[in-house]
This record gives sequence, C-alpha cells and structure tokens, in this order.
Amino acid sequence: MLSYIKKILKSLRDIYLAKVKWRKYKIGKNFHAARGVFLWARNGISIGDNFYIGKYSIIECDAQIGDNVIIANNAALIGRYDHHYQQIGVSIRFGLHIGDPEYDWLGANQITIIEEDVWIGFGSIVLSGVTIGKGSIIAAGSLVTKDIEAYSIYGGHPAKKIKSRFESSIDLELHIKKYNKFKNKNK
Repeated sequence: MLSYIKKILKSLRDIYLAKVKWRKYKIGKNFHAARGVFLWARNGISIGDNFYIGKYSIIECDAQIGDNVIIANNAALIGRYDHHYQQIGVSIRFGLHIGDPEYDWLGANQITIIEEDVWIGFGSIVLSGVTIGKGSIIAAGSLVTKDIEAYSIYGGHPAKKIKSRFESSIDLELHIKKYNKFKNKNK
C-alpha cells in the first residue's frame, strides 16, 4: 500500500512539473524528472514521450528532445556562449547574457537536438548547438562538443566515437524493426 501511495505521489509531482512549473515548454506523456532537476531555455524546450531525467540534471539551453530518452543524474545540456565575453569595456560578469532580451551574440539561436532512443550518461555535459543522433549513447562523464552519429557510443573529453552501438548491421536492422513496432504499439 505504501509503495502504491509513493507511486501516485511521484506521478502527481511529474504532472505538476510538466503542466504547471514548466508549462511554457512542450513536454510529452510519461515524463519523469527526479529531485533537483532544473529546466530553462531562452526560446523553448520540446520533450517527447517517455522521457526520464535524473537527479540534479540541468537543461539550460534551447532543446528538442525525442521520445524514449534517458538523461542520467548530474548531466547537463548547457549553452556554449551564454555570456557575451567580447563586450568592450564591460566585465563578463556584467555583460549581456543569453537571458537578456537584447542578447544577439553567439548562441542566441542555437538548438540542441537529442533524437529518440538516446541515453546520456551520468555527469555528461552536452554543449548547445549539437545533435545527438538516434539510438546513441553518451558515456558517463563525457563532454559533447560536436554532433554524434546515430546508433553510436561516444565518450571522453571531448567525446569521440568509441564504437557502434550494435555489433553488426543485422543487429541494428533488427533493433530498428522491433523498436518501430514497440513505438507504434505505444502511441
């Protein structure tokens, strides 16, 4: 009975976060944000269905996130150029930043794209303006500065391709076929 009550409270919390606290963002069904998650974007965040974001993770940039994405604990999607550090005669601390309406410097319109079926590992950082391809995995503690190939595993500082997610093209094709069936069944 107690676990049932905890499950209900967790669902209510997720509904509150998606429909009230972060209502200005587009958030799909089966959304879950663990404790200490922070979302902010200059222009918007769009999150697909069946999304999970772990404890103390941050999305602090414009982002489009697909269905069935996992972002582990302490991970971050952050802006690459959040402060105008080349303003003449102004310290970085007091210069324009991405949250200012008049900010029109680098990064003002960059969008981070996380395609569907992606897993971003613990403590990873993804800089704005990159695309993480469908079905990819970002290893724990990685720094993503460039686009990531679909169905690949990347890791390191900066993140580099470690290997393909599947051992063979036959396994990849089978995964795609079964994943599409799963996705269509759960719409």
